[in-house]
Amino acid sequence: MRPLTDRVPKSLLEVGGKPLIVWHIEKLAAAGFTHIVINHAHLGALIEHALGDGSRFGPAIAYSREPAALETGGGIANALPLLGAAPFAAVNADVFTTFDYVALARSIRRLAQSEDVAHLVLVDNPAHHLGGDFALPGERVLLDGERLTFSGIAVYRPEMFAGIERGAKAQLAPLLREQIAEQRVSGEHYRGRWHDIGTPERLAALTREFDGH
Repeated sequence: MRPLTDRVPKSLLEVGGKPLIVWHIEKLAAAGFTHIVINHAHLGALIEHALGDGSRFGPAIAYSREPAALETGGGIANALPLLGAAPFAAVNADVFTTFDYVALARSIRRLAQSEDVAHLVLVDNPAHHLGGDFALPGERVLLDGERLTFSGIAVYRPEMFAGIERGAKAQLAPLLREQIAEQRVSGEHYRGRWHDIGTPERLAALTREFDGH
């Protein structure tokens, strides 16, 4: 996302008049979530200054600070002391979606009563990722088959990340593949609006949608 992210963290880039991360916080608040943990590394102080303790949004916000980016798996493992022992929802801050976060609360309750360790929200493959990530022929995520793209929205059990040392870098994909192979991951196919804001061009395209161009 450079040069845009040279001075502004990706999650604070604006779409439709507000930062990407604020869209998520407001949707989580509306869905009844009362505690949010935000992990950050690059320009993290700007995120904390912009969002504060969450009081103006409703949910209490805590921060998991990373001296250097730990990638998704490592970032979640580092935040576990703030997340507690129950299943939790995780959302990538650099996506924009109309997915109903009330469904995440329901998925948390279901995961707590099952033997699964994760529930993934998959979407149709975007033009920049036509190969997809995982298959979903029904409600179980598989490694083989016609693939969809992982949206960056999921529910996890904390124990899925227990093997990662706090402060260590770790990718999420290998952890997911391991658990999918053991048939411990459920999923759903979301067909609504979803955008991965991974390049300035994609951000500009989404901005044009908001502006009606």
